[in-house]
Amino acid sequence: MKVILASTSPYRRALVARLGIPFECVAPGVDEEALRGMPAREMCVRLARDKAAAVHARFPDALVIGGDQVGLSGEETLGKPGDEARALAQLQRLRGRSHQLLTAMHLMGPGIDVAHLNTTTLTMHDWDDEALRRYVAKDRPLDCAGAYMIEKSGIGLFTSIEGEDWTAIEGVPLLWLRAELVRHGISLFTQA
Repeated sequence: MKVILASTSPYRRALVARLGIPFECVAPGVDEEALRGMPAREMCVRLARDKAAAVHARFPDALVIGGDQVGLSGEETLGKPGDEARALAQLQRLRGRSHQLLTAMHLMGPGIDVAHLNTTTLTMHDWDDEALRRYVAKDRPLDCAGAYMIEKSGIGLFTSIEGEDWTAIEGVPLLWLRAELVRHGISLFTQA
């Protein structure tokens, strides 16, 4: 069965590629802004499903992987900051505190409709403004929920990380995805 990642994110593409499966990336064309008023968990799960459904409608014989990610600090939703000033402001609100990173996934294919939500709790060190400015200038996490890139030097921002799958922080919980792909007959490690 053909596998399609309903995303143009280079981060998600690199993660799925680790599993050694042939797959394509297709832009889902979903209006993410239309759901911005929803509670964070509901919005994250809904966007993952909507992305998978949009691509599955165009490729009904494929197994489509949809995903979304949202940061949550108390009741505040932490999306992609978009620019350095907003990235710094997000990190300033997170410093010295714990927050959650929600990573939702949805698989759709012939007879397949599976959802998953991964929650990771991250606690950030109480960095001063200058350290946070240097971090933003170094990694430029402008398109990352929470304004950090754990796969780069952003790991140095944190004092603890609690969750079931480290790769979920990067954008795709590979332990869950691996199990689901195998369960649905996809062979791993077939691509160099």
